Amino acid sequence: MNVSPLLWLSLAAIIVMVSVWLVQTRTRNAGIVDVMWAVMVAASAVYLALVLPGAPLRRAVMGVLGGLWGLRLAWHLGRRVIGEPEDGRYAYLREHWQGHQGKFLLFFLAQAVMVVLFSLPFWIVGHNPREGVDIWIVLAVLIWAVAVGGEALADRQLAAHRKDPDNKGKTCRRGLWRYSRHPNYFFEWIHWFAYVFLTVGSGTGSVLASFAGPAVMLIFLYRFTGIPYTEAHALRSRGEDYARYQRSTSAFVPLPPKHDAG
Repeated sequence: MNVSPLLWLSLAAIIVMVSVWLVQTRTRNAGIVDVMWAVMVAASAVYLALVLPGAPLRRAVMGVLGGLWGLRLAWHLGRRVIGEPEDGRYAYLREHWQGHQGKFLLFFLAQAVMVVLFSLPFWIVGHNPREGVDIWIVLAVLIWAVAVGGEALADRQLAAHRKDPDNKGKTCRRGLWRYSRHPNYFFEWIHWFAYVFLTVGSGTGSVLASFAGPAVMLIFLYRFTGIPYTEAHALRSRGEDYARYQRSTSAFVPLPPKHDAG
């Protein structure tokens, strides 16, 4: 397998992340890193679909699914970055790091590494020689539609909650947020299984390697950049209201609440 596309992708990710780090030194809003991470992962799906030698249909499906997923996420995050103050997670890091830009640079460069890491499932699909439409392509499209649709719905429900001034200081419990404290993260994780299905036909080792996408996403959501930071900020800003929500509502997988979370 030709690894040169990954090298070009790595170089592009580093250049982009250093550039947006320079931007945030002026804007004092590190949320731009999330927007550009989504843009770069979407771009990696399209780029690898175009340059790799696998079956054309699978590459095309991968490019469309990965590109649309990333652009939707980038659009959603971008509106928040432009229209709102810096996300509480990054504001906390800015205070904790005392504005140390060297630490922010390392954080942004880590996101460049994550771009490359999450492009690996695309790289595997891009080498898959299996031709034609089959059940695995159908399943990939279906799980992508459910996952991206669920994530978009969760984002809209949270946005509607935040827009209502009567909800200031209150935890969102509407719709999907009644059943999971992080339904957007849950559907984001599910989305990565679409590319696992697209690798079927490329060999057992390649299919197993493609599980790195959902596995790494789950680890980071559960242990690093997702749930821990988000919930720590929620507890600081909403206190006992969020603590009650934690006691009643599943952290990740949507489940019936233990009692009325309202």
